[in-house]
Amino acid sequence: MPILVIGSLLAFSMDGKLAIGSKAPKTDLAVKDVSGKMVTLAQAAGDNGLLVIFSCNTCPWVKAWEGRYDGLAKAAKKQGIGMIALNPNEAYRSRGDSFDDMKAQAAEHKYAFPYALDKDHVLADAFGATRTPDVFLFDKNLTLVYQGAIDDNARHPESVEKHFLIDAMRAMIAGKDIQPETTKSIGCTIKRG
Repeated sequence: MPILVIGSLLAFSMDGKLAIGSKAPKTDLAVKDVSGKMVTLAQAAGDNGLLVIFSCNTCPWVKAWEGRYDGLAKAAKKQGIGMIALNPNEAYRSRGDSFDDMKAQAAEHKYAFPYALDKDHVLADAFGATRTPDVFLFDKNLTLVYQGAIDDNARHPESVEKHFLIDAMRAMIAGKDIQPETTKSIGCTIKRG
């Protein structure tokens, strides 16, 4: 995949997404979690890395994958990887993606990880995220090692053949090469406004 390098720590692929090998951007930016607390990506990270999912309440693709969020959070925690979901849908704040809607969503699905408001889609822009869901996995140095989809079958979890994200987490922890490092993010476009 062609890469456009900007500076020494940030690079973006030709599709505008943060490139593999880039450092996580804006790790000190505090965002408001549904608990009412402020959290940064650095605080959300675990000893072995960080999983960032750009998500929302209104996208049918998120709804299809959302049932897997709990399992992902448990798998990440077991491996010392922190997880955070960020809602960048600024244009839909009055159509199901408000902070109150996010609190209700997190409570209904019993999120055991921070679900935070990405106000004005600042983090989504910094990551080059374009869809919900859009997944970014960082190692213990907060270097991007995987970006893309959760797995290969949003609609039918029982028919998943390739567990892209779970496999990437396992390979990362084992010190093995991650294959593939990127997959196509499938979902609704982020509603930036």
